[in-house]
Amino acid sequence: MRISELSRRSGVPVATIKYYIREGMLPPGRATSATQAEYGDQHVRRLRLVRALIGVRGLSVSATREVLRAVSAHESDLHEVLGLVLGGRPATDRSCGGNGDGAADAKAGDSASEPTGSTPDAADSTPETAGSAPADAAGGGDRAAEPTEADTLIAEMGWRVSDGAPGRGVIDETLDTLRSLGMDYHWRTLVPYAELAERVAVLDLDELQHSTDPIEQAERAVVLTILLEPALLALRRLAQENESAKRNGD
Repeated sequence: MRISELSRRSGVPVATIKYYIREGMLPPGRATSATQAEYGDQHVRRLRLVRALIGVRGLSVSATREVLRAVSAHESDLHEVLGLVLGGRPATDRSCGGNGDGAADAKAGDSASEPTGSTPDAADSTPETAGSAPADAAGGGDRAAEPTEADTLIAEMGWRVSDGAPGRGVIDETLDTLRSLGMDYHWRTLVPYAELAERVAVLDLDELQHSTDPIEQAERAVVLTILLEPALLALRRLAQENESAKRNGD
């Protein structure tokens, strides 16, 4: 297809597509002349993933470029790809094709701007947000000799979770905060919630089986995970109101 058709099918303006190609986030098309190129379905899928990472997950252009570079290095490993796009794996790991110098890359990438006339991405100049806590803040790096409460909970559940998973740090910090407020919460309190989360994860992964293409699955995973989270929180609030009505209502 021509770039105009690629723009129509992906919903991304032509100027933005050219910008993504210059930034190395989208492979160039097959040249058919000095001024024209052809694009295929793989470009449509990659564009959708780019837009999901920037527009839905909220990554900057430079962070998105690092994630895509790592995804390309592990495209045949769906587990690794999902970890990268959802924030469970560091995109700047040398083994993933990054250069380990995330700060330098971010500075170089964030200094660029999209061309006039394109639809700017809301988070192009913002740091990573959802699911992208630094490894040392998320329990990664030099882990303490003694297992944390998150470590113990994960072991109790029998889960296979990487040491650098950001959720580990979130669990430990949340439990510490609750105890500082005088609430007797510890890792065992979270076991029933972990069991519910495990059932939700089964539903999440089932939703990805509609496609066998890893890039399309990655894009779908980002959209479903991030966009469904407010609805899941809303369902919890509605269920709490219902339960309170049954127990305490007139």
